[in-house]
Amino acid sequence: MVHAMTTEQKEMLKSWCKVFVASVLSLYAAGERDVVALLWSAAISVLPLVYTWLDPNDLRFGKFKKSK
Repeated sequence: MVHAMTTEQKEMLKSWCKVFVASVLSLYAAGERDVVALLWSAAISVLPLVYTWLDPNDLRFGKFKKSK
């Protein structure tokens, strides 16, 4: 069964993609060409967003946010 993504999920995915791409491009622009290093940088860059997602008090997209 396939279901459509919610607006909240789309916003979260957009945020994750933005920091992922920005991290890779900035490291590449600085001269890094090692693919593994670029991927590690990208993976680590989304950690603050994962924390935000797990934080129930975050108003953007806290995973455990209470419904109004």
